[in-house]
Amino acid sequence: MSLAAPQGKWYDPLQRGRIAFVLMWRRFARRLAGYLPKGLYARALLIIILPMVLLQSAIAYFFMERHWQLVTYRLSSAVVQDVAAAIDLYQINRDPAAFRVVQKTMLDRTGLDIEILPHESLPAALPRPFFSLLDRALTRELRRQINRPFWIDTVGRSNFVEIRIALDDAVVRAVTHRNSVYESNSHIFIVWMVVTSLVLIGVAVAFMRNQIRPILRLAEAAEDFGKGRDFDFRPHGAREVRKAGQAFYEMKRRIGRTMEQRTAMLNGVSHDLRTILTRFKLSLALMDDSPELEAIQKDVEEMQRMLEAYLAFARGETSEAAEPIDIGALLDELKADAERHGHATKITTEGDMVVRVRPDAFKRCLANLVGNAQRFGNHIALSAEREGPYLFVHVDDDGPGIPEAMREDVFRPFVRLDEARNQDESGTGLGLSIARDIARAHGGDIVLGVSPLKGLRASVRVPV
Repeated sequence: MSLAAPQGKWYDPLQRGRIAFVLMWRRFARRLAGYLPKGLYARALLIIILPMVLLQSAIAYFFMERHWQLVTYRLSSAVVQDVAAAIDLYQINRDPAAFRVVQKTMLDRTGLDIEILPHESLPAALPRPFFSLLDRALTRELRRQINRPFWIDTVGRSNFVEIRIALDDAVVRAVTHRNSVYESNSHIFIVWMVVTSLVLIGVAVAFMRNQIRPILRLAEAAEDFGKGRDFDFRPHGAREVRKAGQAFYEMKRRIGRTMEQRTAMLNGVSHDLRTILTRFKLSLALMDDSPELEAIQKDVEEMQRMLEAYLAFARGETSEAAEPIDIGALLDELKADAERHGHATKITTEGDMVVRVRPDAFKRCLANLVGNAQRFGNHIALSAEREGPYLFVHVDDDGPGIPEAMREDVFRPFVRLDEARNQDESGTGLGLSIARDIARAHGGDIVLGVSPLKGLRASVRVPV
């Protein structure tokens, strides 16, 4: 049997190469995304500033490199021409008096200081500097125009350049200003380019900040609205941002109307059902006492309790306004209530306990958790602490706990755990559901874990 791969497009070498390239690019893109900023403001600035910096860098490199090379080569060629002319005049007329006239003329007209030295060997070649454009230009022109042994020094004296050329019976020494052979004013262009880039970047930062600010205010208004806090928001900014703000306001009005309709409906339902239950209670109160009557009364009370739980779960607490409360005082109330029911309770707090929440809703959230701990434990520990922008409240007990695999199930409405612990064993199964809904309405959450008391720990986290 042949093991060769079938000749299909997925096995084509070119296709495999494309797939490998795509996979490699995706890995690179994911890794690069981990280092890029996550905020819209930073990303927008990066989109504006990065191309500007790359463009300026490319212009600076290519333009300045060509500019330096062209100007430096031309200046070096002119200086070498002057040196070659001086050498030619010296070789034509070796009279010292005549050469002094040549020296004066060259110094006055070209700034080139020419001197004839006795014949001697040239010094050892100096190491080239890292940026050797001037050395390359002078070397090329000296070889092209004079073609004699030479020695140059471009770094010994920063403001001057020295050239020595060996003749048959003497050495010509020429010293000139560095500006005569090298373009040294290019830094002005770089300074202007950097200054203008900084000005443009500053304008871009200010512009982007003004464009991002309305988006941030819209996000803050949406967060405050979700947490039931008062907020002052007016749509402004770009047309798209204003449109999003207007859509947010329209959504807020629709949600408000929906909540009002639901509240009115629930109030009507609760009034009708409570009226019927009240009639049951009055009828039972007029009957003679009997074991059967006592059982019916318990059923009616249980029905009323379940009705209140259902209505509380359906109604929620979103209509309540948030205000600062002392969590320590709230925990003291819960402790007193637990101790009245015979449960030893202790409290520990750390940090500032004054936070902004919906008072009644948050008290109901913690009361449900404490009531759950009372039902299944003998000892209760309440603790609260501030960590950064969050408040954590832990309710610990020494009960049987809940298996890890079932800890999320107990937050679903009407779920009861028969084999473990059930927060509403004889009730509706809504205690933890209501508590989590309240915590999430504040922008937080509730998680269950293992308590230091070997029972269950219910941890409430809300932003402050």
